[in-house]
Amino acid sequence: LKKNYCWALTIPVFSFFLAYFALQVIYARRKYKISPPETTGHPEFERIFRAQANCSEYFPIFISLLWVAGIFFHQGVAAACGLLYLYTRFKYFQGYAVAAQGRLGPLYASARLLWLLLGLALAGLLAHFFLP
Repeated sequence: LKKNYCWALTIPVFSFFLAYFALQVIYARRKYKISPPETTGHPEFERIFRAQANCSEYFPIFISLLWVAGIFFHQGVAAACGLLYLYTRFKYFQGYAVAAQGRLGPLYASARLLWLLLGLALAGLLAHFFLP
């Protein structure tokens, strides 16, 4: 059985980020006295909450593309793209927590990395099925 570097490198890092984002929402709830299930209140809380939700919403897309690119294209390249993607999502979260405009640069960078992973996945699948 071949080792899967995509999962070994990116899943623990992403799990850490998901936990970090969730904790930031908890801290913001306490700081601004916003009890669950409320999702509105102080603007800083709303930005932190929205940043965490946005990062979580992209998780299935990211994992799917990472998995296919790692299996069918190249594990090392996919893992590097995955780590870069996670870094851009972290910067996205940090920027969004400060100001809504702060999310844009990292958002575009993370979108480009998702497109790159999609391209790698498609190239790997095409090579797998159409090349001898």
